[in-house]
Amino acid sequence: MTKSIDPQHARPEGVGDGIVAAVGKLTEALERVQRARGHLYEFHQLIGGADEKVGQAADWLEEQGEIDWAERLRTEMVGRNVLQGRWTFQVIEEFDDGYYADIVETERAARDQFMEGRRHVYESEMKERLRTPGREGHEPTPP
Repeated sequence: MTKSIDPQHARPEGVGDGIVAAVGKLTEALERVQRARGHLYEFHQLIGGADEKVGQAADWLEEQGEIDWAERLRTEMVGRNVLQGRWTFQVIEEFDDGYYADIVETERAARDQFMEGRRHVYESEMKERLRTPGREGHEPTPP
């Protein structure tokens, strides 16, 4: 058992290494889901931008007299669902309201239950184990 570097990240009294590690893994999982969520928003914006460019291509084809191709792009691709019945904003809303909301709440509940709501206890202890006391750049907390 390593002591934390500061009280706000200190292991609660009586909490063992296994619980600290388990809650740390759950927090790590949440962080990965947050990164995936960012990619989902990136997907949303990329698809929207692509849809706009398909529309521009249709406009340019029409200007060149390629009316059939312009109409094909406008009717088959512009404004099309990315998944059955869904645009990307609907995918994001379903994800945010379902899986994402659930893992955020679950991770918070675990921290409340086992860590008295404290965040990053595992990482705080890792920092204390790995830093070199007295060395510049290895300070335990901000000044």
